[in-house]
Amino acid sequence: MQLILESLFNGVAIGSVLLIAALGLAIVFGLMGVINLAHGELMMLGAYSTYITQLIFKLPILMPFYNAYVIVAIAVAFLVSGVVGILLERSVIRRLYGNPLETLLATWGVSLILQQFVRSVPLAYGAGLIIALLLGLLLPIVLSKEFISNRYDRFIKLGSWSIATLIGVLTASGLSSSISKIGRASARNVDVTAPSWMRGGIDLWGITFPVTRLVIIVITLISVLSVTWFLNRSVWGIRIRAVTQNRSMSDCLGISTETVDILTFGIGSGLAGVAGVAVSLLGSVGPNVGGSYIVGCFMVVVLGGVGNLIGTVIASFSIGILTDLIGAGRLLTIWPDMPGPLASTVDFFATTSMARVLIFALIVIFLQFRPAGLFPQKGRMVEA
Repeated sequence: MQLILESLFNGVAIGSVLLIAALGLAIVFGLMGVINLAHGELMMLGAYSTYITQLIFKLPILMPFYNAYVIVAIAVAFLVSGVVGILLERSVIRRLYGNPLETLLATWGVSLILQQFVRSVPLAYGAGLIIALLLGLLLPIVLSKEFISNRYDRFIKLGSWSIATLIGVLTASGLSSSISKIGRASARNVDVTAPSWMRGGIDLWGITFPVTRLVIIVITLISVLSVTWFLNRSVWGIRIRAVTQNRSMSDCLGISTETVDILTFGIGSGLAGVAGVAVSLLGSVGPNVGGSYIVGCFMVVVLGGVGNLIGTVIASFSIGILTDLIGAGRLLTIWPDMPGPLASTVDFFATTSMARVLIFALIVIFLQFRPAGLFPQKGRMVEA
């Protein structure tokens, strides 16, 4: 019984990381039909945002609040990845809707650009650039419409971007001079140190539950509940679902489909940043960290049913539990009387990497009989 509970916990922990990584992709790919191969690089930006936030909290003035840097990092990673995702949608993807092959190639190119960006640009300068973009996009939103809706609105927007650029330059300069650890991000990975309250484990029922894994499970649960509430209860969530079901009719009813596209892509990309926070707490962060998750994310979304959040949750935890059972060799321990040929096959795949190969092969076979996944999409979107 103890072995089963330990395997379930490890499977849920693995599935939580996969779920929070696939949640944003489920929104972008499932609701918008966009194949975004740069989703893994948005996770990578979220992981690096966590690393930079950690270094900033090591400054003497913020050191007393160091244990709270993870909470701040979640918000920062969401904003950074969300802004980059919105810029990606506005500059590239908006011109490629309805052309999946071109979208796939374009986002693949963007993923390579982002990887090389973090390799070549010092992190301090990259942080200053992101802050400038955040302020430049947010300041016009913060200002009241009455203030900017006059003949000077162009000058006000220009001034907003000028102020944002100045703050970004000052931030980059301050980070470069104040934090000696922020330098050039090479292919060598950097490490994120968990705060003291996230170290160690909790002993229960003879099993040690790592606190870091428990925190990631809580972050995943909050993310899933927040997305579910937003899509089903909020005004803009209902508008997103309406545009998904019938875009032309929603446009006729006065729903700004362009705003819906921006919001949907921003939220999906922001969730990728939150996934980057979780990934950074589990291991080293490098330019290629997102590439190890992108295939699994697409498998989760397709297996669960495109655009179905419940299916995404079930698929993530199922893959996580199977990965632990097969990869850690626990299946042979739980079922000692396994037939010889089957036992030899399970023993051959009893590593994490080989277990993923087996699971993905099983998913491909499953999709041959049920190509729409566990919970196929329903409604006018399918009829279209």
